[in-house]
Amino acid sequence: MKKVLIIEDDAAIRIALEDYLSSENYSVESIDNGAFGVEKIIRYKPDLIILDLMLPGMNGIDICKEVRIRNIKTPIIMLTSKSDEADKVIGLVLGADDYITKPFSLRELSARIKAVLRRATEVSTSPTLISFGDITINPDKMEVLKKKKEVPISATEFKLLMFFINHEGEVISREKVLDEVWGYESFPSTRTVDNFILSLRKLIEKDPSTPKHIVTVHKIGYKFKKD
Repeated sequence: MKKVLIIEDDAAIRIALEDYLSSENYSVESIDNGAFGVEKIIRYKPDLIILDLMLPGMNGIDICKEVRIRNIKTPIIMLTSKSDEADKVIGLVLGADDYITKPFSLRELSARIKAVLRRATEVSTSPTLISFGDITINPDKMEVLKKKKEVPISATEFKLLMFFINHEGEVISREKVLDEVWGYESFPSTRTVDNFILSLRKLIEKDPSTPKHIVTVHKIGYKFKKD
């Protein structure tokens, strides 16, 4: 049985989530204060975290940042009632796996949870080490080495890289990348994919201006090649 931790200060939402996810055969625990969030995550060791953006004590973005700094890879779905796209972008860059805006349907959240858990399983079952060019990847440690030196990589960049590796040789549209890496098709635009690709190329390509591994397929998307 998968364990889900809910960090949400709105009692009505928290209770509704507890009841629904319990009925979906998840083991559920919850807290209502962000100040205890990181400690609870460490002690409970959930398989997935549902994290509200606006919390007393410590907000969701800071919790997400602290969790990833501690190299805790537990998938995170952020809840937000804010329309400010910048906060959503920050959350995803810092390592959140998906977000959903209030109000939302419980069925939609359930679908998001299943998709996030599925992607996490795909990453965890990847080969121990992956190598191409002067890059070596350790999926278990979420570690990327270039010429045997570790390079800094965000959780979202790492998921994007693993997605391309798992679909080597396939021509993939930007919309497909959004759907599979971010969990749905509309966030926030296909330009987001292009920006993350540019960042990823700087990390893994010998010459980012003439990429050899993540190549652009004109008017369609991208294709990954090890050689």
